[in-house]
Amino acid sequence: MSDLDVYEYAVIRVVPSVERGELVNAGVILYCQPRGYLCARVELDEARLLALSVPIDLPGVRLALAAYERACGEEAGPLRGEPLGARFRWLTAPRSTVVQTGPVHAGLTGDPAAELDHLLTRLVRPAQAGLSA
Repeated sequence: MSDLDVYEYAVIRVVPSVERGELVNAGVILYCQPRGYLCARVELDEARLLALSVPIDLPGVRLALAAYERACGEEAGPLRGEPLGARFRWLTAPRSTVVQTGPVHAGLTGDPAAELDHLLTRLVRPAQAGLSA
């Protein structure tokens, strides 16, 4: 038996102007059904977002991003009581809003929390010069 379990994840992104298609990756949501794990972590680089030169409601964006993190926790608001898989599907459903998720991808992991941190480093945090992912 393998020590690895299937997980699914999606990048949480901020798209200030849907028409322009520009976006900033702002977080990752990860779901691992066999381990009963659902967590979203957000690390918005506000300077990068503002560099897109599009007027944006930063307090509104922060609030929307925080909702992803809250929806995965014990105080899930309207999603409280829903199974973790249902929460993940609801959070990753396609939207045409300023804060949305990208497509869902899958992988194998033995440690969902460590995998979430790895994905944040690869997909959200600014790349460091001279380092490869």
